[in-house]
Amino acid sequence: MDFQLTEEQEALVRMVREFAEREVRPVAAENDRKARFPADLVRRMGELGLMGIEVDVEYGGSGLDPVSYVLAMEEVSAACASTGVIMSVNNSLVCDPLVKFATPEQKARFLAPLASGEKLGCFMLSEPEAGTDAAAQRTTAVRDGDHYVVNGTKNWITNGPQADVGILFTMTDRSKGHKGITAFIVDMHAPGVRRGPKDDKLGIRASHTCQIFFEDHRVPVSQRLGSEGEGFKVAMATLDCGRIGIAAQALGIARAAFEAAASYACDRKTFGKPIIEHQAVAFMLADMETQIEAARLLTLRAALEKAAGVRHTKASSMAKLMASEVANRVAKNAVQIHGGNGYVTEYPVERYYRDAKITEIYEGTSEVQRIVIAANLLRA
Repeated sequence: MDFQLTEEQEALVRMVREFAEREVRPVAAENDRKARFPADLVRRMGELGLMGIEVDVEYGGSGLDPVSYVLAMEEVSAACASTGVIMSVNNSLVCDPLVKFATPEQKARFLAPLASGEKLGCFMLSEPEAGTDAAAQRTTAVRDGDHYVVNGTKNWITNGPQADVGILFTMTDRSKGHKGITAFIVDMHAPGVRRGPKDDKLGIRASHTCQIFFEDHRVPVSQRLGSEGEGFKVAMATLDCGRIGIAAQALGIARAAFEAAASYACDRKTFGKPIIEHQAVAFMLADMETQIEAARLLTLRAALEKAAGVRHTKASSMAKLMASEVANRVAKNAVQIHGGNGYVTEYPVERYYRDAKITEIYEGTSEVQRIVIAANLLRA
């Protein structure tokens, strides 16, 4: 596979890196400390074309490829993982299923404002008792003429407190199990949609999540995404793409932690020399950089498979598994290299350590990724 970047991709990296360093990184620590949603940065990302990177220009997007998306996600996430996941959800979990499954009328109404950053989206699959077991949906949608009446609760909804549009998964026929799941495009400001308080989280604190409650919410048949009973297919295809985005987010966290640790190791002295000259620290840094590069290659491979239009389920799971576990190891070792300084908020590595953990959990835990990879081996 060819990992040589095009001129367009190199220009994108320069642009996003400049934006991230100039506007995102300076406010990342304070946004984390105050759990403050970065509304101004989200608006700016829309202006820069970062909220619909793979969406055609016709529908308000940038018309770029999956590799460009990975490159941009890493740059933003290296500056602030919270800002990165807001961008990831809008791109991977909202715009992507609309690109693949929406009608032209739905794209004109919903995709265009999402891709341009005019509106923000969320993805509503998880429930209090249906996380990893996505087929155990309890939220129901009952047909009533030209509408469906929706009742149920969704959990851990990233962008939920701010979202204008949501991709919702419900049971339209419980007797059919996962084949009875149907997806809808939801106006998050419509009657019957209620948001719970934002969750108080360990990490990515500037990215807000909450429960969403549906109480006799009426969604028009015209807002059904795909056919009735096709929701599980929509969800799984979407998560294949979402896992590439989270792999890129994890890469950004790992890179930021590594760069902070390497810089600190060059400056900090013990026993009369910089600690990077102590073999224990030098070897730790060598392993960190090697693991990051390995995770990056897996992530780029998954993006290239998506760009080629081939099934990329296993590649996406491998990338997400590797990158998320690398992010956690690298962030942990970055704290260790900083010693006591790594445990205080004056240094950013404690934030990287907290932010890294969620990458092993959302959009499929590491255990789920191993199940997916093993299942694909059995099919080979």
